[in-house]
Amino acid sequence: MPLITVGVNHKTAPVAIRERVAFAPEKMVEALSSLVSAKKANEAVIVSTCNRTELYCSIDEGSDIDEIIRWLGHYHQLDFADLKQYCYAHLNDDSVRHIMRVASGLDSLILGEPQILGQVKSAYAVSQEGDCIGPELQSLFQRTFSIAKRVRTDTAIGENPVSIAFAAVSLAQRIFADIRQNTALLIGAGQTIELVARHLKEQGVKRIIVANRTLARAETLANDLAAEAIMLGDIGDYLAQADIVISSTASQLPIIGKGMVERATAKRRHNPMLLIDIAVPRDIEPEVEEVKDAYLYTVDDLHSVIEENVRARQDAAKAAELIIEEGVDSYRRTLESRKMSDLIVTYRHAAEELKDIELAKAMKGLESGQSPEQVLNKLAHGLMNKLIHAPTRYLREAGAEADQDGLTIAATVLGINEDKDN
Repeated sequence: MPLITVGVNHKTAPVAIRERVAFAPEKMVEALSSLVSAKKANEAVIVSTCNRTELYCSIDEGSDIDEIIRWLGHYHQLDFADLKQYCYAHLNDDSVRHIMRVASGLDSLILGEPQILGQVKSAYAVSQEGDCIGPELQSLFQRTFSIAKRVRTDTAIGENPVSIAFAAVSLAQRIFADIRQNTALLIGAGQTIELVARHLKEQGVKRIIVANRTLARAETLANDLAAEAIMLGDIGDYLAQADIVISSTASQLPIIGKGMVERATAKRRHNPMLLIDIAVPRDIEPEVEEVKDAYLYTVDDLHSVIEENVRARQDAAKAAELIIEEGVDSYRRTLESRKMSDLIVTYRHAAEELKDIELAKAMKGLESGQSPEQVLNKLAHGLMNKLIHAPTRYLREAGAEADQDGLTIAATVLGINEDKDN
């Protein structure tokens, strides 16, 4: 059965469209069941993230791919023509290649980002839960997970941070031998600081303090991450406790000055302090870099690191594409092998049926008193005539059409060596 992919992503559709075709997690099983029960697809997996909604389907031969787009539009109450202009569709090998690229992070907004593989695995698990997946997509997704793992293992696609938040945390890991022993003070409570906090939490940092102008906002983020919340005005009291300071606010004036850092490093007995200012305008006075044992980095420092890492990831992506092409080729061979196995099974069943029919005739002949020799002759002739009927007809048709290639293939399949008699 053909494999197809239909979807929209950050390259083809604005957020206004992407948010309208997104599937709520609690509605996913219902949506999958609708897609399969409506006979639009035999098997289906739906991947739905902030940057993409994609339907991976196994369909009947000759099915209209537009029917999948119509179903997507109908489900989300979107006009077919309006939706189709933002959609892309991939068939068979192109569909296999696409899902492998997606799972490996090669089709992401941020090249090589690792979260997408987990999202694809979750989508696969939901389809299993809804009993909307069968042998075709099971085989495809298992091979995809294997290829994505190989891309991560054999290339440097995910080794270099390419987001400000992740770059900041990676810098901290370079400065300190074991980040799990450190205290981090995060100033601000916006999206960037939230991402920084989550990255730090994932890396096992010992303690996180969140400082914000509004205590309630700091507490919301802190509660979500089992951290502490303080007001901006309390930073001076907590600064000496921080090994890592990362700031990103909308303040028009610096929040941390040189004097504040000097007092903090003195209390720290000159243990090193890393300060990362990713705010524009800056939150930390540039003179802080003059303070002994204080190491200040700005957003420009991180951008230079990110640009280098993007280039490194692009080089790694070239190697990843080769791995994916190998994966597509390997999956194609698996499908062809499976088709051949099915053909062999069908051929053997047909031969078994012919044998049973002729054997039944032979048994009746023996029961009616025919001699064993006569019965065996009839059995042999009957089997021979039936077994050579289809090949003989093919040979005659190929000969009449002067199909030399067909005759050569038939001779090979039938084990006929034309040179034997020469």
